[in-house]
Amino acid sequence: MSVLRPQDQLPGLNAATILLVGKEDALLQPLADSMLKENCASTLRVFLFSSHLAHSLPLPSDVNRPRIDLIVFVVNLHSKYSLQNVEESLRHVDATFFLGKVGFLVTGAGRDSHCSVHRNSVLKLARTYRSPLLFCDLEVEGFRVTMAQRLVRMLQICAGHVPGVSALNLLSLMRSSENPCLEDL
Repeated sequence: MSVLRPQDQLPGLNAATILLVGKEDALLQPLADSMLKENCASTLRVFLFSSHLAHSLPLPSDVNRPRIDLIVFVVNLHSKYSLQNVEESLRHVDATFFLGKVGFLVTGAGRDSHCSVHRNSVLKLARTYRSPLLFCDLEVEGFRVTMAQRLVRMLQICAGHVPGVSALNLLSLMRSSENPCLEDL
């Protein structure tokens, strides 16, 4: 079984690459487009990995593929298959990625009555992998643009392009102090 590792490829000079993993092209493509519109000193690459391209990770072994600096797993609360896809894909990610280079993005939380995935399922997943959890309604342009800005900043940090801040610093800054895990106490 092929596992995606952070050091599979050498880093690019002033380049940062994010991998968006999700089931919904209709939500991922506008987010990727918003990210690419952001003013960024680095060359920004956004890879979409959805069910239309493949069923789940691992990525095809391509020698020309750039190094992945940040993986964001996108869960749509309106699709139980979205959560299943993320859970299956997580098995193909090396544990060292979870040292600040993985995040979870949840969309669809604004309409609880239509949810087929409970928020606690995603909260538990993020806690299990000790990764940041972000909520955003990607269908609303203003929210999507704000999330794109946040993801670009996270990507720059994870790629090492922000002096004095590392991916591990980012992870500790994003950890919620309001609801600590029992293991953290």
